[in-house]
Order: sequence, then structure tokens, then C-alpha cells
Amino acid sequence: MMTDVDVKLLQDKGISEEKFEEQLSRFRSGFPYMKVEQPAVVPDAVSVLDDSERNECIDVWREYLGHDKKIVKFVPASGAASRMFKSLFEFLERGKNELENDGERKFFDQLEKFAFIEALNAKCRRNEGLDAIALREKGRYLDIVKNLLDKKGLNYGSLPKGLLLFHNYEEGARTPFEEHFVESAMYAKNKKGDVTLHFTVSPEHLPFFESLWRSKSESLSYRYGANFDVSFSVQNPSTDTVAVDMENNPLRNSDGSLLFRPGGHGALIENLNAIDADIIFIKNIDNVAPDVYKQPTVENKVVLAGLLVKYQKTIFEYQNALENSTSISDDMLQKMLEFCQKKLCVSNKFNLLDTKADKIAYLKMILDRPLRICGMVKNEGEPGGGPYLCQNPNGTVSSQILESSQFDKENEQQMAIFNGATHFNPVDLVCGVKNYKNEKYDLTKFVDPNTGFISMKSKNGKALKALELPGLWNGAMSDWNTIFVEVPIETFSPVKVVTDLLRSEHQSTPCEEAI
Repeated sequence: MMTDVDVKLLQDKGISEEKFEEQLSRFRSGFPYMKVEQPAVVPDAVSVLDDSERNECIDVWREYLGHDKKIVKFVPASGAASRMFKSLFEFLERGKNELENDGERKFFDQLEKFAFIEALNAKCRRNEGLDAIALREKGRYLDIVKNLLDKKGLNYGSLPKGLLLFHNYEEGARTPFEEHFVESAMYAKNKKGDVTLHFTVSPEHLPFFESLWRSKSESLSYRYGANFDVSFSVQNPSTDTVAVDMENNPLRNSDGSLLFRPGGHGALIENLNAIDADIIFIKNIDNVAPDVYKQPTVENKVVLAGLLVKYQKTIFEYQNALENSTSISDDMLQKMLEFCQKKLCVSNKFNLLDTKADKIAYLKMILDRPLRICGMVKNEGEPGGGPYLCQNPNGTVSSQILESSQFDKENEQQMAIFNGATHFNPVDLVCGVKNYKNEKYDLTKFVDPNTGFISMKSKNGKALKALELPGLWNGAMSDWNTIFVEVPIETFSPVKVVTDLLRSEHQSTPCEEAI
């Protein structure tokens, strides 16, 4: 039964009672599994560009940067760092200074290699009278971890990844937040010298991001000759979802209020939709490399962006031609249909296109969509979604990025398709969000609401079910035109656990100049 307090809470969040009931209904009915045709593989559905094609894309992007276009880099940055330190939290819970596994030994043996070592040393000296290295020599491992994770120390256990020190340089250590500015200046600076970035953050962390930007803006702008335009947003409370118990009854907090949770990164389609730009790059906050390893990332970003501009030009030309459909030839229509099938990987397998009018209507539907170029790396065992070809409700088959939760684990055929993926998604997207009339698409119109999922969570030791919205690069972009392009593994250097920072791709030599 809804109480007056419940109704007021829904109103404050901007969630209608109908939407609330829809959420509860989803827990009861669940989500349908995707109808997956096959994994997207080379060469039919994942492109591998040769040197000539890459050089052409680079030239196209350089020429594009000379125009008065707005280019934005969109970085989801609300991810908490707590999962990075899961093993260290477990170490604290044991409450003993004995090291029990290789991960713990690796962390303490190589303390000097972490970019946060100087900051950690300072906290340890203040709180313990000895720096972290001296504490290690005395076997006081618990004190080191407390000074890393607790509020009295660096508070890394409560901060987002974007605010942690990742990479060492002669002039000082850098956070992932700062690395995104450096990287963006290398490939997204327009003819006026403007570089525009947008970060989505948690409300409680917004002041920290703003403070760090104020302290670094002058030096970064001077060093990279860029006019950085920076903005932040938080997930809209209207995208929160109610949590339920195992019987699908709404859960409540200790004060009796309904328990809501953030709807996952799929909620960020609202934030992305609010950005007015011609082209938007999307990349996760933790996937950054130090300067000495940035070149592959920068080059491939340029290639993907140039490819988007190239395909967008073709699509716009076709759309203009379709406006004068009475004079369009059958040969031109066939050329467009082949473009949709071979380049956009959209097939009309379940549609009958018997007449010229049918073909024109179909082409208008397919071409009038946002466009994204998605870098894909070869699957080497990293966790994450992958590229597939799927059946859609409108009777087409198209390219989709799917997570394992979207597959029916009881269906052997579907699981064989899942395991047949040769590439996975590093979240390396370049997006065109305007149509041929230079009008921005309403991105919320291209979401497939049936692609969310239910996850199992816990709160205060009690199990609960959480409703995850269609993922930002999954179902939230289900009805986009999508092109998969293979990019080298060197462009993918995420940090999932703290010892990932000890990998060679995160160890810096003295800072190099910007490219």
C-alpha cells in the first residue's frame, strides 16, 4: 500500500506512480533474453582497417577539426574505488599483520611503484610517526592499509577512481581525471583550441572533482595550449529504481521510506542526451595510460572519429536523396540497401521490401538514427560485454553490445554464440548525435526498455533484488546504427584492482610532451 510519505518521495524524485508500478512489475515478470543471431566477427561485422584506410580516417578527422564543430568527451566517473581495494578491506577484516596470498605480498613488496606512495608516506608519518616504507620494514601492514583507505589517511576506500593517484611524473602524480584532459587535448581540440569534457559524478564527490579541476586548470591549459571547457552532472533521481526483497515486495529503510538505488550506468543516457554537441567521445574514467603509452590510444581515437565523419557524410547524402524520393533510381536504392547491410550491418531479414515505397520507408527508418563507432579489442579473457548481431522487435538484425546477463544460460545454442565472441567491449565509442539537418536526436527515443536486468545485491546483510536500467552502451543505445572496428589491446588499460597499477602500461617514465 502506498502511503502519503511514499507519494511525496516519488514526487521529489520525479518518478510517477505509473513508473513505480512498472518497476515492481518488472521484478515479477523479468526481462526477455536477447535473440542473438551470432557473434560479430571479422570481417563481416567487425572491421579491421588497413594502413591506407587508417590514414584516410586520420586526414578526415584533421579536416573536420578545422570546422566550427563542438566535440565533447563524455566520461562516466561516478564509479567507486572500493572494489579496487576489496582484497585490502578483507585484509583489514582479518586484523592480523600476516600476509596470506600473492596479491597481498605483491601490493606491499612493490609499494614504491604506486603513484600514491608519496601521499601515503606523508599520511603515515603524520599518523604513525613513520612512513609507509618504514612501517613495511617493521611488518606493520595493517597501519599502511588503514592510512590508505581510512578517512584519517588518504580515504581511498571512499573516493571514486577518478580522484586516486594513478601515474607518476617528474612534476607530480596524476589522477585519471587529469589524464582525460591530457588525452583529450591530443585528439579533440578544435580550431579555436577548445577542448570540452563532461564528467558524470556522484553528488557527494562533486565538490572534490570541482576542487581538483580548479587547482589544475591553469597548469593543464598552459601545458597543452587548450581552452578546457569542463562540466559535471549527476544521475537524475528520476532514474533511480526501487529495491525489493526475494518475494518482490518493496524494501524500506530504517525510517520507513522506500529503498531506491541508482539505476546503473544506463541512467546516464539522460545525461548524455542533455549534451549539445556534434560528436561525443565516450570512455570510462579508469581506462587511461601515462603519457609514454598514450600514442596508440590517441591514434586510434582519431581513426575512429574520422571513420564516423566519413560514414556520417554518406548517410547524410542518402537521407537528402530520400527527401526527393520521387526521382530516386532503383540502382540508388539498391546501393543504399547494400550500405545498410554491409557497412551498418543492419539486415531486413524478416521484412518484405517488395515495392519502391517499402524500400524508401525502410531506408528512412534505418538511416535516421544516431551513429556510433565502437572500438573492439580481441578477447583475451578480460571481463566485459562483447559485439553480437541480434534480432530486433522491428524485424531487423543489427549490431549490439551485450553483457552475459542478456543471454539465456539454459539455452545451449545461445551460450555457444556467447562463447563464440572473438572481441570484447572496452567502452571506446565515438558518437554522432545529430541528423542530416543538424538537429540533435532525442537519445531517449532509441532505448530498448526490455534490455534491463535484475541483479542480486545486499544491504545491512539482507539480500535484495535491484533493477538495472538498459546499459548506456547496451540497451540504451539499442536502436543506434553501430559499426564495430578492431582496435589494439594497447588502447585498453583499465584498473579493476589496485595491483593493476603495477602493470607496465601504468608505470610512467619522465613525462613526454603532448603529441
